[in-house]
Amino acid sequence: MTTFQLFLLIVAGGVFYLFFKQLFSGNYPKRGVDFEAKVPDERIGGINRPDKTFSKPPKQISRIEELIEMADEAIQKGDLLEARKAVQSALIIDENNIEALRREGYLYLEDREYEEAKKVYEKILSLDPNDDIAHDSLANTLHKLGEDEAAQDHHRKAIALDPEYAPHYFNYANTLYDMGLKEDALKNYKKAYELDSTIEEAKKMIDELEEK
Repeated sequence: MTTFQLFLLIVAGGVFYLFFKQLFSGNYPKRGVDFEAKVPDERIGGINRPDKTFSKPPKQISRIEELIEMADEAIQKGDLLEARKAVQSALIIDENNIEALRREGYLYLEDREYEEAKKVYEKILSLDPNDDIAHDSLANTLHKLGEDEAAQDHHRKAIALDPEYAPHYFNYANTLYDMGLKEDALKNYKKAYELDSTIEEAKKMIDELEEK
């Protein structure tokens, strides 16, 4: 055997030694264990695969929720026309969406279209008879229409459904005050202020009625 052949044999032996050492050491990528997620929805990815780099997908809101948010923003800005457009669009998608109907009723009240507001709140209650906010809003609307007996009934239903919600007592007190039932009004103003001392108007009415 020549010196060159001996050299080749040594090199080949070294290559095979390194190959089998790597093979049996376990230090090579294994299918199925390359990525170990730390949370259930974690994903693998990199800069060259942007479709797999987002560990948690962003929360998506529905079109109706988006339109209701738009309506709320418009109301805060005093743009009732834009608010009405957003609400009407939401109701085209779902005519029975209670949150959209609630805002429609509010907008009718702002425009002093009390009969239309009444229809809206009655529709909400036909969908959910236990909606205390709808009972309260309907009571306020009926009072505006001079239907005070029915108004009182819905005020009482609102309070029965959520006896810890101060605005229900305050609104009932306002109706009673307008009807000349000052003693009953005072009791409800006191209850409203007891539950929520931030209702400054309730405190003012209490002071006014107690002075008389």
